[in-house]
Amino acid sequence: MNLNPASTEDASDCDAGPGQYHLRLYVAGQTSKSLAAMVNLKRVCEEHLAGRYEIEVIDLLKNPKLAAGDQILAIPTLVRRLPAPLKRIIGDLSNTEKVLVGLDIRPRTPIT
Repeated sequence: MNLNPASTEDASDCDAGPGQYHLRLYVAGQTSKSLAAMVNLKRVCEEHLAGRYEIEVIDLLKNPKLAAGDQILAIPTLVRRLPAPLKRIIGDLSNTEKVLVGLDIRPRTPIT
């Protein structure tokens, strides 16, 4: 599932341009934590990375073997594939400041 409305194609890691973020969110079904993580990630991306991100959501209930590739041990987990280096954030992504720090994003507006 691709949550970036500007992108309708599956972009590979090497297709992303400079300043582009390729994010992969691992969830397990439609749990409250998984849904919260999706909503919170979309909000952070729209506020701080508008037009410069792609979100790929991977449901491990449907594709459990995909967890091994990014060494997923807990869910929900967000993996920043690009820009390098690879980064991981575990949880529902409700703490905006932690998400921005974890993704190495400088906030456009002060966090209150």
